[in-house]
Amino acid sequence: MRAPHLLPIVAMLLLAPLLSAQSHPTTYTIGEAVIGAPAGTTTTIYRNGTKALIDTFFPASADTPKAHHTLTFYDLATGVNHTWDPAITPPNCSAGTFSGDWGDPFETTKELTDAIAKGSLKPTGAETLKGIPTKIYTGLTQGTNVKVWFDDKDGLVMKMTYGPPGAAMNTMIDLAKVSFTPPPAAVLAMPAYCAAVKPPPTPAQLIAAATGDDPANWVNANYGPGSKTSCSILVHVVAAKTMAPLNRYYQAAIDTTYNQDDPHPAGYTFGVGRDGTSTYAGGGLHEITSQVKNFTLRIDNPPAYFNFGVNVPTPNTGANVGLIYRQCFAPVTNLYYILKDASNPGSGGDYLYAKSGKYAAPSR
Repeated sequence: MRAPHLLPIVAMLLLAPLLSAQSHPTTYTIGEAVIGAPAGTTTTIYRNGTKALIDTFFPASADTPKAHHTLTFYDLATGVNHTWDPAITPPNCSAGTFSGDWGDPFETTKELTDAIAKGSLKPTGAETLKGIPTKIYTGLTQGTNVKVWFDDKDGLVMKMTYGPPGAAMNTMIDLAKVSFTPPPAAVLAMPAYCAAVKPPPTPAQLIAAATGDDPANWVNANYGPGSKTSCSILVHVVAAKTMAPLNRYYQAAIDTTYNQDDPHPAGYTFGVGRDGTSTYAGGGLHEITSQVKNFTLRIDNPPAYFNFGVNVPTPNTGANVGLIYRQCFAPVTNLYYILKDASNPGSGGDYLYAKSGKYAAPSR
């Protein structure tokens, strides 16, 4: 599949002089060899408006004795994709979600163009490739020779090669088939067994379900990097969906000395009583339950990241800790431990910072 992140960095410095603002075709069939894959591996991209399909063909090899196809159907209106291999028995289909560039070759060209260069490539001729007139641009970019065959009419890179001065050129893009007629309707139809397969919830949907709030108001505390600015953190333990405070005893433990770059970090030991009350040991991990006031825990000026955990004692369930990144949206920022099931705290929960909205208010 064509995707900008698969191209060498040099590709991001090539094409600024090539495109004027234009709207690219949304109906086409474009095929190419997959560069760097075993010989005979090809990708064909079919699109008609908001429906698209990428068909990747893998030839037989020592590792895979039978040739096969992997197909991914994209609904560009809903951001949902389905993937299947028609040769697999029994049928199997997976679903997911996507945003941004899904593999559209025109989007690849646009991103390359948007990223780069101020005239380092110059027009040097013209050539017809696969029946399509192209302009040829060549030049030296960051010490690398580049040659591009560009379909100026449609805004499509038909071919691109690159290489160090004096060395052979390597192919980066080489389209084998280009058609702007609508692909057959049958090509853009998912098999029936895929229709009932739903994608897993997105992170935003999970946050909305847990908080009953706009997910834009929240940040997952397990994602870094941590804020460069410092702040204090107020920890609230609440029930999912209602966001009602738990208002019962809980333990808290923290290790502010944990170093992600330490190749041999200290291990932790957790003891657990019959009622679920835990003990903590190892590294810099220590209990800070005594700092909980009115069921709220204040952590003053923690480092950019730290190991931390809340334990609501539950019979036969022990404590644990995980990496939390400091995120500062105010001098005192609210961090919520949202229990998945308040009646069974041992089922765990999610750590989310309120960055805006009513749950970010200092009074909470």
